Amino acid sequence: MTFATESDLPVKISVRNIFKIFGERPESALALLNSGKTKAEIHDATGCTIGVNNASFDIRSGEIFVIMGLSGSGKSTLLRLINRLIEPTSGAIEIDGRDVAQMPKSELIALRRRDISMVFQSFALLPNRTVLDNAAFGLEVAGTGESERQKRARAALKAVGLDGYGDSRTDQLSGGMKQRVGLARALATDPTVLLMDEAFSALDPLIRAEMQDELMRLQAEHSRTIVFVSHDIDEAMRIGDRIAIMQNGEVVQVGTPDEIVLQPANDYVRSFFRNVDVSQVFRAGDVARQTQVTIIERQGVSGAAALERMEHFDRDIAIILGRDKTYRGMVSRNSLIETSRNGGSDPCRRAFLQDIEPIPASECLSNVLGKVAACAFPVPVVDEANRYLGSISKSALLETLDRTA
Repeated sequence: MTFATESDLPVKISVRNIFKIFGERPESALALLNSGKTKAEIHDATGCTIGVNNASFDIRSGEIFVIMGLSGSGKSTLLRLINRLIEPTSGAIEIDGRDVAQMPKSELIALRRRDISMVFQSFALLPNRTVLDNAAFGLEVAGTGESERQKRARAALKAVGLDGYGDSRTDQLSGGMKQRVGLARALATDPTVLLMDEAFSALDPLIRAEMQDELMRLQAEHSRTIVFVSHDIDEAMRIGDRIAIMQNGEVVQVGTPDEIVLQPANDYVRSFFRNVDVSQVFRAGDVARQTQVTIIERQGVSGAAALERMEHFDRDIAIILGRDKTYRGMVSRNSLIETSRNGGSDPCRRAFLQDIEPIPASECLSNVLGKVAACAFPVPVVDEANRYLGSISKSALLETLDRTA
C-alpha cells in the first residue's frame, strides 16, 4: 500500500514570471529591471514602484500556502494578483490550468463567484445587516435565491462556531467573532480557493491562536486550497504546509517550515527565525526521519532474517510494521538474539522493546524533548491511523533546535 504525499497532489494555482509595476511608465521600469537595475534606481529613474518581481511557484490543491515578508515586500500585492483584483504587468497565473490574467471580464467574475473567496484583515462586515445576512452576502451578489443562501449561510456560521448568532447585529460581536463572520461569508460560497490577507493580525494573541486552530480544523473537515498572507513567522510556521518568503517584491524561498528553518536561502530569511522558539512551532511529524530499518510483520519473517537485514544496513534497531504500514513495535539486535536463544514461535513479536511508546505526529516538539532524551533509541512517530511516519533521534532533534547548525 502506498500513501499520497504533498508532492503527489495536483497543482491548483501556478504562478509564472509575474511582474507588477505601479506607475505610469511600467514598460520603461520593466526594461530597467531586466537590465539589472535595483528597485530604488528604477524608482528614481521612472517614478515606478516594483510591487512583484518575477514571481514563480506552484500551489498544490488542498494545501495551506503562506506568503510572508516584511511590510512592503509585496505579499499582499501578490495575493491580489491571484484573483486579479490587481492587474499584472506581465506573466501568467493559472487556476486549474486557466490563465486568470487573460480571462475576459465575464469569465473572471464567474471564477470569483464560483471558485474564489477572500477574507480581509478588517473584517469588512456590513454594519446595517445581521450576522446571517453578512454571511450570505457573497451568495446574494452571485444571485442565489434567498432560501438557499440563508440555508448555506447558516451552515457556514455553524461551521465556524456561530450557530445561533444569525439574528445578532455585528456591533454586538467581539473582534474574534466578527472575523468568524468574515470567514463564514467566504465559506458560504463553497470556494475551492480561499485567499486570506493578514486575516488574523488585528486580533489579540489568544483569539488569534483560536482562529488559527479554527482554520486548521475547518481544513481537516473540508480541504481547500488556502493562500494566507502573514507577516508573523510563528503564524506562518503553525498553519502553513509551505511558506513563500518575499523580499523587495521577489520570492526568495519556498519550502516547508522545516526546510526554511534548516536551510534558509539568505540572511534575510534567517533573520525571521532569530526569536522563534521552534519547539513550540514544530510537531513531531516535522522532525521524524525514515532512516531506520523497517520490517513487514508477516509469516516467514524470522528473527534471523530480521537480524540479517539490520546488519546489512548497519542498524541496531528495526521498526516492525503491519502490511498497511501500521506500527507494531521496535526490536533491537540484542532483543532478537535473546528471544532466538529461548526458542518458540513469533520471535520478532516477543523481541519487542518494552516501554517505548510511539509519539503522535501532531505532538508539539516541546512535549517530545523529554521522551527523546530519556530513550536509548530513536522514538517512532505515527499518524492518527497509527501508520509509521519515521523516528526522531537525538541528533535530528538537536539539528532542528539548533537553527544555525
